[in-house]
Amino acid sequence: MKKVEAIIRQEKLEELKAAVDREVEISGMTVTQVLGCGAQKGQKSHVRGQEIITTLLPKVNVSFVLDDEAVDSVIDLIIDLCHSEDYGNGKIFVYPIEEVIRIRTRESGKAAI
Repeated sequence: MKKVEAIIRQEKLEELKAAVDREVEISGMTVTQVLGCGAQKGQKSHVRGQEIITTLLPKVNVSFVLDDEAVDSVIDLIIDLCHSEDYGNGKIFVYPIEEVIRIRTRESGKAAI
């Protein structure tokens, strides 16, 4: 099992949710609002003639716990939907998961996903 975590632009979340429901058989995902910066180094804006540099930009962290076989298709889906030529598209992280246990039933492993 793997955990796929994607930090993406907020405006891509609804499109990603719809695509996941349509194209990939997974049991769920977790979504968290986050702030961050990377190569984009923030964003410049002007308020009342003053230049304001926002260094932490709002993003969305979407997490999936998947069978190893589903990882590549989810990664491809995220890249296809969230890619542009601009900075700030986000990152995808993949982590190994040792064990999953459903609290209600005590099921573990694949059955708990």
